[in-house]
Amino acid sequence: MIRKDGVRLHTTVLEVGPRDGLQNEARALSPDDRIALIARCVEAGVRRIETVSFVNPRRVPQMAGAEEVMKGVPRVDGVSYSGLVLNRRGLDRALDAGVDEVNVVVVASDTFCQRNQGCTTEEALTAWDDIAASAHAAGVPVGMTIAAAFGCPFEGETPPARVAEIARRAEAAGAFEVALADTIGVGVPAQVRDLSRRTKQAAPTAALRFHFHNTRNTGYANALTALDEGAAVLDASAGGFGGCPFAPAATGNIATEDLLYALHRSGVETGIDMTAIAETGTWLGTLLDKPAPALLGCAGGFPA
Repeated sequence: MIRKDGVRLHTTVLEVGPRDGLQNEARALSPDDRIALIARCVEAGVRRIETVSFVNPRRVPQMAGAEEVMKGVPRVDGVSYSGLVLNRRGLDRALDAGVDEVNVVVVASDTFCQRNQGCTTEEALTAWDDIAASAHAAGVPVGMTIAAAFGCPFEGETPPARVAEIARRAEAAGAFEVALADTIGVGVPAQVRDLSRRTKQAAPTAALRFHFHNTRNTGYANALTALDEGAAVLDASAGGFGGCPFAPAATGNIATEDLLYALHRSGVETGIDMTAIAETGTWLGTLLDKPAPALLGCAGGFPA
């Protein structure tokens, strides 16, 4: 994908495997294994990584030891590590652990928000305002991920106007980035176009990021549509692992290696070695004792 002026396009791929890729797996990896996964991603050229989640380990045992993971990650110039937080306690832990970015999740439906965070969407937004102010005071960038932006497993369709209003609240509190997450993989390109334009209108100064799952095999088409709509960042998970423990039948994220294949073959630069990420996905599948869902991770692929 090359513009008419001959400039090659570049996009950022945010690796979410160490957090979203592992949080729903039956086998919980040790902090050392998670550090090794992160190191492999850094060596492959990834420069933004969602590293840990500062949530109650009794609810999500796969994310236990977040501080230990942060202490062991390789510190490389240009690499940014984000931590997911849901409340003020999580923020305090994230700041103490030395994250480079804070990512706050707000679920767009009340039922899912109650199951995921134990509060309504409005209560989550009130918590967001406090978290954002405290993160800014600490000098740490804070962004918001709007979960279930494309649909909810309990309430069905998510009203687009609701997503836009949450995005407006995000920007009003100083979000440097707003991510639209298709948490259960129900979205299609037409929704991507619609929500992208609504979000840019509601939050014009925030960078736009998308997070897709491939439940119905629309994830990669959605990602390419998001890129056409001006998305600054696309989330993906090495090997295609992932899911949400509080969403029934949630399946894996779009796979980093398969997304890279689509981007690189379209002339979009990422700075990431597709082969190294594919090998990482296969390696991760071995640790989890299950095959990587990603096509390239399982079967190899065309040269990058």
